[in-house]
Amino acid sequence: MEMEPKYKRILLKLSGEALMGEREFGIDPEVLKTFAREIYDVYKLGVQIGIVIGGGNIFRGIQAAAHGIDKVSGDQMGMLATVINCIAFQNALEDIGIPTRLQTAIKMEQIAEPFIRRRAIRHLEKGRVVLFGAGTGNPYFTTDTAAVLRAIEIEAELILKGTRVDGVYNCDPEKHNDAVMYKTLSFRDVLSQDLKVMDHTAITLCHENNLPIKVFNINIKGNFLKIITGEDIGTIVTNNIS
Repeated sequence: MEMEPKYKRILLKLSGEALMGEREFGIDPEVLKTFAREIYDVYKLGVQIGIVIGGGNIFRGIQAAAHGIDKVSGDQMGMLATVINCIAFQNALEDIGIPTRLQTAIKMEQIAEPFIRRRAIRHLEKGRVVLFGAGTGNPYFTTDTAAVLRAIEIEAELILKGTRVDGVYNCDPEKHNDAVMYKTLSFRDVLSQDLKVMDHTAITLCHENNLPIKVFNINIKGNFLKIITGEDIGTIVTNNIS
């Protein structure tokens, strides 16, 4: 029996670091292929998929500031790093037969379309995976905020944040053996406890627009598909806490 998706349209947020694999920086082609196959399994169900990728594997504004580059210039360099990641991921998706479009918040017509909300939605409706690059196009905003903004604009039902841990914990599970994972959280909990799900601007946007976030381990094969088909994987952050 064919699996039925629980969601029609979602946005997947990946960190740039997720693309590194075991490398210290840059992009691991095998990781790209693995993630592309995970997306293919969901794509086959007819789910409309938007993707936002960070740029931390290539460039971080914080690192730039330490080397004398001002914040605005550093953030602009980070935005360009996200476009590099999007182009690499776009190639990996198209190599396995998934049609894509890349839209960027900064105009670069030779490389990508400019972000136009109605056009992005039309691409999704036509069965294309849409990658959103260059963040919001403005300094001082993270790719978390960009992901939430794009998810709201395309009317996604859920943001999936792929990480290297199983969900949201009360402390870093990679440093503390006694870390406890939450299955459900409210946006107010995340803000009041300063849990590192997304930055405060992104969480506030989700809270105000009633857009849930699912945090899960993207490195476990099949997790993405399991969530889309309704399995209880990871941590859900929502306004609807019973």
